[in-house]
Amino acid sequence: MKVTVVGSGYVGTTLAACLAEAGHEVVAIDIDPEVVSALNEGHAPIHEPGLDALLERHAGDRLRATTSADDVADSDLTFLAIGTPSTEDGDIDVSALSAAARDVGTTLAGLEPDERGLVVIKSTVTPPSIATVREALFDGVADGAGDEGGESNGNGTGGCLRDRLSLATNPEFLRQGSAVADFQSPDKIVLGTDDEWALDRLERLYEPIVAGREIPIVRTDPETAMMIKYANNAALATKISLANDLGNLCKEFGVDAYEVMAAVGLDDRIGERFLRSGVGYGGSCFPKDVDALRAAGRAVGYDPALLNATVAVNDRQPERLLELLDAHVDVAGERVAVLGLAFKPGTDDIRNSRAIPVIEGLLERGAEVVGYDPVATERMRGRFPEIAYADTAADALADAVGALVVTDWDEFAALDDAFDTMATPVVIDGRRVIERREGITYEGLTW
Repeated sequence: MKVTVVGSGYVGTTLAACLAEAGHEVVAIDIDPEVVSALNEGHAPIHEPGLDALLERHAGDRLRATTSADDVADSDLTFLAIGTPSTEDGDIDVSALSAAARDVGTTLAGLEPDERGLVVIKSTVTPPSIATVREALFDGVADGAGDEGGESNGNGTGGCLRDRLSLATNPEFLRQGSAVADFQSPDKIVLGTDDEWALDRLERLYEPIVAGREIPIVRTDPETAMMIKYANNAALATKISLANDLGNLCKEFGVDAYEVMAAVGLDDRIGERFLRSGVGYGGSCFPKDVDALRAAGRAVGYDPALLNATVAVNDRQPERLLELLDAHVDVAGERVAVLGLAFKPGTDDIRNSRAIPVIEGLLERGAEVVGYDPVATERMRGRFPEIAYADTAADALADAVGALVVTDWDEFAALDDAFDTMATPVVIDGRRVIERREGITYEGLTW
């Protein structure tokens, strides 16, 4: 199939590369010439394992990038993968997504009478926001051709373009650090559309991925599909905060939370995943999606108490990490190492990283902060240019009075003798990645 993907950020780039790998002809559209150039050269604009290999394989063949939307008119379907950033009140800003939808509508206004156009929202938007994007799409159609006339003939061909143009939703469930594998072996595929022909087209798109495999396909309407996405992330975020709340209690009781939750996870009604307590969740999905769901609820008069508590517990964890450090050393004027700057291992994404409030708390205490991360240093340098950055974890630890482990990169588990170079070997572990051993003062956040 011929596919266009509007937006070449994290989701759009992964989508484009994986669809090309599945055998489709893909055109990636982005307004940034540097991103377009990188994609055409086979390089990803983000750090994501396996993505560069796919781009190198298909760039210039089944995948090409451009700043022009002209290819939309010749596509079987067009994905909108535009960012929907959070507003100050936690809601989402769909202005950029709506603008892209309008541009796509303008291009699709030239469809022939026997053609249908399918536009698919891949961006994460709240159910009420879908109507806003749909309106922008058809405003673009009106701008492009003034095609408001024509009678529907009842079969979706000929007549009014509105009868031949469908807006669907197909939310993503990708984990950063394993997005390529998640796309190629999904837990589920959710297709949201009110049109049978659009559903058929989407199912054909995913045929190469589901062929011969038992992958559940959820077929529903556009709004329900997006609510599934939000509910999915809210459930996972709440599970993490529950594990953290219980972990905090375990710490106070002198009990190892990891031993407790390992046993809890054996209950098949609960499962073992997302029960690792620690410094909290971050990234672009859980915080943004939970906040958006809370804001959308408030807009219709419902205040979601459990989701509010999920956020409150998550926001408290970095301060608890700092309080454990305070109990061992006064950091004012002293060097403190922050190990891990990305919000999780396997990515260079620092959005909502728990390292951000940790660094802020250290600076408020007057510490001289030195950070280290295998891939996210330059991104964090843009956020905190005033702190020092080390080339290795060992360099960060040298002469430090304390070390805070914020991201569970595997390399931190093998530091061993590097702790001997600290001025005072106080290690506060927020991810249970360091082993207790002789010669260091070790504190686990919830164990």
